[in-house]
Amino acid sequence: MTAPRLLDLLRTGDWLDRGRIRRGTAVLLALELAVFAFFVAGTHGWIVPLETPTTTDFVSFYAAGRLADAGTPELAYDQAAHLAAEEAVTAPGITYQFFYYPPVYLILCQALARLPYLAAFALFAAATLAAWLAVGRRILDDRSGAALLALLAFPAVFWNIGLGQNAFLTAALFGGATLLVDRRPAAAGLLFGLLAYKPHLGMLVPLALAAGGRWRAFAAAAATVAALVFASLLLYGGRTWHDYLAAAGGAHTMYESGRILFAGFVSPFGAMRLAGAPVAAAYAVQGAAALIAAAAVAIVWRRNLSLPLRAAALAAATLVAAPLSLLYDLMLGAVAACWLIRDMRVRGALAWEKTVLAAMFVAVIDSRSLAEQLHLSVNTLAAAVLFALILRRARRQAGRTAMSEAAPA
Repeated sequence: MTAPRLLDLLRTGDWLDRGRIRRGTAVLLALELAVFAFFVAGTHGWIVPLETPTTTDFVSFYAAGRLADAGTPELAYDQAAHLAAEEAVTAPGITYQFFYYPPVYLILCQALARLPYLAAFALFAAATLAAWLAVGRRILDDRSGAALLALLAFPAVFWNIGLGQNAFLTAALFGGATLLVDRRPAAAGLLFGLLAYKPHLGMLVPLALAAGGRWRAFAAAAATVAALVFASLLLYGGRTWHDYLAAAGGAHTMYESGRILFAGFVSPFGAMRLAGAPVAAAYAVQGAAALIAAAAVAIVWRRNLSLPLRAAALAAATLVAAPLSLLYDLMLGAVAACWLIRDMRVRGALAWEKTVLAAMFVAVIDSRSLAEQLHLSVNTLAAAVLFALILRRARRQAGRTAMSEAAPA
């Protein structure tokens, strides 16, 4: 193949047909499953004995639920009591997993804590993954095996399962809400409101709904948040909320310190800290990025562009704007990418889009290790590139709309 021909294939993305996607993601999924099984065996001491016991983030949720079920929900925000609850269901000497979620999340955690630990873990991971896969296929409007393989092979899927995190739930709620926002605004608002358990990832939702005049969805989201807060007050009392606010108010020191590896951040804040920037400079860059993301969302939704572009812009902008977005939160990037691909199928791909998307997919496979070696946040770069691709299409569509409106009748 000649160099000009190769360059043309990369520019048009014609090399990335359905057959190659199916075969490539099938191979990738098989490799990921093998590596995942190796890590599971290693972290359980089945390969070599471990000096200290290991656990996952899920133990934080489960322990908080146990405390709530015992009638002491406020102790979820007492680190000593919460650590003791974590050790009671795993092993003494584990690394402490913090719990900075609002009391509305305790409702789900308490329900899970009534099951045995491993059963609760498996149910939570399986149910939320199934929900995301259903939503992701609906967004793509593609029920083929190739689509399912691509969704399963996305690297953040295995980070989320391995860490026992809740990003499948976030992606399912966020993606489901965007699917419904034009057709069933009240239902969309309900799903957006359920994101109250992770409020920083819903920070741009009110702006988007207000800018787009989706007032029914806005009202439903606000009502859902209010109902969840009221329910948590009835169940757990005002003291639990007081203790949560006190704990959350000091949480920034933990995230600033590097206790959570900066290489695992997606946000510009984490990228700056990984590069060695002081905290103040990292916050300044994060603030500027958040303003740009918010402005872009407001414009895209105000101009009432196509649903795929509005939804993609909101999901991608959230990853950029939220100071605390970690590698498993790249599942929001999957929501944005699915909407972008749907728009590409309807309106055609622009130059380099397919190739760049494929490159970003591959780049985040082992993004944390790569970031540590390069001192460059691969996750942040991937999120920024995805956001830029979406804004490029949005600008093009907005320009076409303006030309159409200006054309004489």
